[in-house]
Amino acid sequence: MADRGPWRVGVVGYGRLGQSLVSRLLAQGPELGLELVFVWNRDPGRMAGSVPPSLQLQNLAALGERRPDLVVEVAHPKIIHESGAQILRHANLLSLRVTMATHPDGFRLEGPLAAAHSPGPCTVLYEGPVRGLCPFAPRNSNTMAAAALAAPSLGFDGVIGVLVADTSLTDMHVVDVELSGPRGPTGRSFAVHTRRENPAEPGAVTGSATVTAFWQSLLACCQLPSRPGIHLC
Repeated sequence: MADRGPWRVGVVGYGRLGQSLVSRLLAQGPELGLELVFVWNRDPGRMAGSVPPSLQLQNLAALGERRPDLVVEVAHPKIIHESGAQILRHANLLSLRVTMATHPDGFRLEGPLAAAHSPGPCTVLYEGPVRGLCPFAPRNSNTMAAAALAAPSLGFDGVIGVLVADTSLTDMHVVDVELSGPRGPTGRSFAVHTRRENPAEPGAVTGSATVTAFWQSLLACCQLPSRPGIHLC
């Protein structure tokens, strides 16, 4: 990457993931061919004392002035809805999130789901098409949304999402993926079931391994042979 100059990286969002990425970019970026050119957060005060003032972007609409090659979005999904098209006019966009089944304190729900209560130790808060879940669980439905995009024949109406509050999952997030095909001549169908367990601090929306996954995805994206185009990892 050095022969074409460092990748200019901007970070949108300064929560746990954003803080980790910014810290690594500042410490390891130069030796990896990465240059942090801006950090933006809805609450600029959160960056005080930890992000150099020269890197703090006060107005997201002005990101083009920083000439980023890649923008990593680790903020609320509303940011992409409002500014995604604008970001893509200036840079490639890396957007990655994970959805977990976890302790009720680990959810950040909106609308009718925000008022849902868990009457027992393990409660299904939602079961139905992913389309109906995403608006009310924007921080907890991204794995389901990714599956809907990866299976266009099913899409957001055909992929079923299930959100479970389990009081026993105090230190991890769990994702189960079940895939089944049509029944064959024997009456049985092809099926795949995967389970992922991601350690997490109590009440955390972001699992511990997710921070590392974001960093590795950023590095992999910047190692692509050419910069033009949209890179979604």
